[in-house]
Amino acid sequence: MSTATRRSFLGQATAGVAASTLFSTVKPSVAGANERVRIGVIGSGNQGTAHQISLASLSDAEIVYVCDIDEQRRDEGAARTGAKGVTDLRRVLDDPSIDGVTIATPDHWHVAAALLALDAGKNVYVEKPCSYNFREGQMLVEAVGRTNLVFQHGTQARSNTAMQEAIGMLREGIIGDVLIARCWNWQRRKSIGNLQPSDVPDGVDYDTWVGPARWLPFQANRFHYDWHWWYNFGSGGMGNDGVHELDYALWGLGVSEHPSSISGAGGIYHFDDDREWPDTMQVSLEYPHAGAENGRKLLIYEQRLWSTSYPHNVDAGAEFYGAGGKMFLSKRGKLEVYNDDKERVPVEVSGSLKSQVPDNQQNWIDCIKSGGTPNAAIDVAHRTATAIHLGNISTTLGRTIRFDPENETIIEDEEATGKLARAYREDGHWSVPHLGP
Repeated sequence: MSTATRRSFLGQATAGVAASTLFSTVKPSVAGANERVRIGVIGSGNQGTAHQISLASLSDAEIVYVCDIDEQRRDEGAARTGAKGVTDLRRVLDDPSIDGVTIATPDHWHVAAALLALDAGKNVYVEKPCSYNFREGQMLVEAVGRTNLVFQHGTQARSNTAMQEAIGMLREGIIGDVLIARCWNWQRRKSIGNLQPSDVPDGVDYDTWVGPARWLPFQANRFHYDWHWWYNFGSGGMGNDGVHELDYALWGLGVSEHPSSISGAGGIYHFDDDREWPDTMQVSLEYPHAGAENGRKLLIYEQRLWSTSYPHNVDAGAEFYGAGGKMFLSKRGKLEVYNDDKERVPVEVSGSLKSQVPDNQQNWIDCIKSGGTPNAAIDVAHRTATAIHLGNISTTLGRTIRFDPENETIIEDEEATGKLARAYREDGHWSVPHLGP
């Protein structure tokens, strides 16, 4: 696809979506929207279970299908919800009565499943990060724009009223123009050990689990949950938990573009196991922001997956710095504001800052019924995922990357450019992502 054509598609995909919007907007009602939105949940692991519990708590949502390649997880999800259990997600997409699907699969399946769902006319809720790599993020942007269906990203802080109010304070200038945001993901993870390939467990369709990814034989420590730490299936700590803090750090920073310079350092400093993604990262992303006094803003991401010596005594949070002071904000329920004289500024928000999945899914349901733009729409999701993908590339290569935000290309670095996309399974698979008609 030519640059001009791709940029045209991107423009169509984000038309009408205000990048700096704090709350969802409302469009004319969607014709034929059901009173109760009928949903298929794709994935019945940790987060898929959270989706099932969340959707079951919403009065205007009905779980019709639970889909998983693991027979035990599928049956548990079906029993939990009273829904029909299936192994092949295409059975869900073939049902014309289904209004939407939630996707809680491993990262390498996110865009593959989302594109199939969008082309089948289903609204989509995708877990974080929305894409496995940058090019697939572009494909997702194009598909959402082409189909005009409702897309929501699983960064639930966007639908938390108290978080919206805190970000609103930054917009109103409580610390002046926000120039720097610093966020962190610190926690003590377990070792995944050192294992060898083994037999596929009974009741598991491993061929479908691998799906579009490069084929690797089954190995227990790259399957359930531990897939996060492998290049072939996950996006590491930055894409797993760090995505939440990156998302509201970018929100508070107030940028509406991709970064122009990315400098990452880190690696596997602590663990002696089979993992591939770093357990330690320090990434700086500079954003060309015309609204800032010098035209630039900075986002700093810190990751320690072996420590509980947290900043502000929380494993996850963000600090915002402006000429008039600083704000500390955490999804763990903390908010502090200080002026430039280091004096505490009393602030209050409505309700808890602890983000909940049901709030974000309710916003998605509401937008399916009303035609509104959800709080974590595709432009927001792609921007956050881009920070992750470029941060991972810079860290693993050990050098600074220059990026052209307008043309969405890495500048003069062939090796880094090669990491914007991936090679799919050599023998092919029906799930390999491609652009629709």
